[in-house]
Amino acid sequence: MAEVRDFSTYAGKLNSRKKSGASDRQTSYKEKIRSHKLKVFIRAVVLIVFCTVMISVIYISWRDKVYSEAITVKGVPISIEDDTKIVSLGGHMVRCSKDGVSCYDSSGKALWTQPYQMQNPKARTCANTIAIGDDNGHEIYVGDINGLLGKVDINMPMRDFCVSSQGVVAAVLDGEDVAWIYLYSAQGEELARFRTTMKDYGYPQKISISPNGQLVCVSYLGPEDGNIISKVAFYNFGDVGKNVEDNLVSSYNYNNSVAPFVQFFDSDRSFSVSNDKIMFYSGSQKPEKQAEETIENDEIRSVRYSDSYVGLVFAEGSDKGAYRLEVYNTAGNHVLTTYYDIDGADIIFSNKQIVIYNQNDYLIKDMNGRVKYQGTFEEPVRTMIPTGSKSNFILATRESIDTLVLK
Repeated sequence: MAEVRDFSTYAGKLNSRKKSGASDRQTSYKEKIRSHKLKVFIRAVVLIVFCTVMISVIYISWRDKVYSEAITVKGVPISIEDDTKIVSLGGHMVRCSKDGVSCYDSSGKALWTQPYQMQNPKARTCANTIAIGDDNGHEIYVGDINGLLGKVDINMPMRDFCVSSQGVVAAVLDGEDVAWIYLYSAQGEELARFRTTMKDYGYPQKISISPNGQLVCVSYLGPEDGNIISKVAFYNFGDVGKNVEDNLVSSYNYNNSVAPFVQFFDSDRSFSVSNDKIMFYSGSQKPEKQAEETIENDEIRSVRYSDSYVGLVFAEGSDKGAYRLEVYNTAGNHVLTTYYDIDGADIIFSNKQIVIYNQNDYLIKDMNGRVKYQGTFEEPVRTMIPTGSKSNFILATRESIDTLVLK
């Protein structure tokens, strides 16, 4: 008879080995899955880093590109008289004369025309909207790149006006003993009005309206205690300003200072410039002073701005250049000091570039002050208009609308 041993102990050991083997195989399988996932993750990270680096390299190369050549592409023939004003409007060109206004696209095609009779037409723009009025005139035409939006008829002489991106017009009107601030729709409907007096405010110098048409900023100048005082006042025509007298939500006084310039960057930020300082404000309801910088022993020659920057031009007269440009961002931070030698220059901030030009010469710098291109126009240029491309500009000459291409 065969000898029978303790089989249960043997079976237990065998079973344990099977379980151990199965467990080892399961562990090995899980390790393979984890290893595969880790490899996929690492590949994804490497790919993302590579793409990020390549995009950064391409962007920096595009941003810092220095142009080596300029080509002028002749466009549509057009006659522009000396007393005709040329205005940039959303990459389009607007021609304002005593007899009417016309809008052209970048190729020189006429999009729309509106006749009128004005002695000295002035144009105000905001985004793709334009308003044209006359000194001491009684009418304002409002349009955009698609056509005329309407006409505003005024019953008092007009001192100053501005327009929002929606076509809302704000105007300073001369009354017999007071000055009036009126708001109109593009179709001429009166939206709001209030009056100001020399005793309470001073005389209105400049007016600006926010792009959304809700805030109006007015600079006043008047005497107080034998001194000159400037007041920068903000009026809110939205829900916040309804319960405030004259819709006046905030104001700032500047003693012995003349502040003839106020302007909105956007619906939340604005600035004002006086003879001795530049002030920045923020707030879409009750604007508050955000920053201020005093200008000592220097006379501001001109003010240039966009929706992102404001530049103050000073006479320099040194080996650095004939003129000095101080640039600030919308928060009031000083971002650049740069110099140039172009007399009577206009200045454009566009596509992170500074374009400085007169009718004969032009200079393009980046926001670090580095020269990207400097050249001379083939023909005298009335206006240089930026487009959506950093390297393309519309040139309005006396006889044609051309395109400048930088390479």
